[in-house]
Amino acid sequence: MKLTPEQRITLHGFNNLTKSLSFNMYDICYTKDAEEREAYIAYIDEQYNADRLTFILNTVADIIEANVLSVAKQDYVPQGASVTMLVSEGPVVEVPTESFEESPGPLPTAVTMSLDKSHITVHTYPEYHPDEGISTFRADIDVSTCGEISPLKALNYLIHSFDTDIMTIDYRVRGFTRDISGHKLFIDHEISSIQNYIPEEIKALYDMIDVNVYQENVFHTKCKLKNFDLDNYLFGYTKETLTQEEQESITDRLKTEMDEIYYGKNLLFYH
Repeated sequence: MKLTPEQRITLHGFNNLTKSLSFNMYDICYTKDAEEREAYIAYIDEQYNADRLTFILNTVADIIEANVLSVAKQDYVPQGASVTMLVSEGPVVEVPTESFEESPGPLPTAVTMSLDKSHITVHTYPEYHPDEGISTFRADIDVSTCGEISPLKALNYLIHSFDTDIMTIDYRVRGFTRDISGHKLFIDHEISSIQNYIPEEIKALYDMIDVNVYQENVFHTKCKLKNFDLDNYLFGYTKETLTQEEQESITDRLKTEMDEIYYGKNLLFYH
């Protein structure tokens, strides 16, 4: 249900609330030797190079209708990439009628918003375990906006832009704005969980845990794929080429890696 002009809060000046979305994704792979590890990292660097990441961030900017002011991008040696995009307030033709109803954002479609002093960044971190044959690719994306619309509108698109085994998502509203009487507003929309901005078909694929601090306007959700198929974690071959013992050992290593990332702590050592 959209707000009527009578229901909208009249602000004293610009909406100075800062809304920050941090989206972290992890892709896990088993690489049995140095040759496989190098091939996997080369594949990741090609799939998520600076140009591809710039395309993703440009699409995020389109979703939230931000004007791109500048772009800095870099592919690193030996691996990884970064893109930083400064964005500004998009043109507003009419008074926005966004209701902030909790729902998944577009994939993608246009959403009217107001932005200023805002940025979108992405950094990638391919890395590997020195002994256990596990390679992990992490991408960190931050969307920080000032204005009326939450960057959570871009979350649906971001999830679909990466092959993700584990996601950690943080959303925080910082600062304050004022109504015309001078009364401070520390948040300008209702939110009970980041999960409400994730489509049902995506939520069905993941185990999810929320850690929310409502009084501080801090929201955290982490997600791990429910179903495990070893073939999805082998690089360049299938499990049929492995003995049953090898399959079980590799599965144990992969699941341990995923659980450690998901729960944020080291578990038992590998056998």
